[in-house]
Amino acid sequence: VQLQACGGGLVQGGGSLRLSCLASGRTFSSYAMGWFRQAPGKTREFVAAVRRNDGSTYYRDSVKGRFTISRDGAKNTVYLQMNSLKPEDTAVYYCAAGSGIIISSISSPTGYAYWGQGTLVTVSS
Repeated sequence: VQLQACGGGLVQGGGSLRLSCLASGRTFSSYAMGWFRQAPGKTREFVAAVRRNDGSTYYRDSVKGRFTISRDGAKNTVYLQMNSLKPEDTAVYYCAAGSGIIISSISSPTGYAYWGQGTLVTVSS
């Protein structure tokens, strides 16, 4: 599966952005979808994920209540709605797809076989 992420940009603190990730190739519904981010000089970290079967969602603690992940099967697209953005949310955001991911591993990048190219989100203070 090929993933193409977009929607990043420069936004003031407190603002909002919506990231999109278009999946092509194999059946979109077969994969759990996740968003990860990597800030300069830091390791890649989990942001949010949505399972393929029941649509359960998962978030890192620092984005709970501010970010929402969703998927649209008809459009083969996963979204990340980001509200109340903070400067510490600044990073390159990557979407990822994986199959056979168990809940306890949903936040680990090693479970995702396919990755998009990343889109830069910059939040000014």
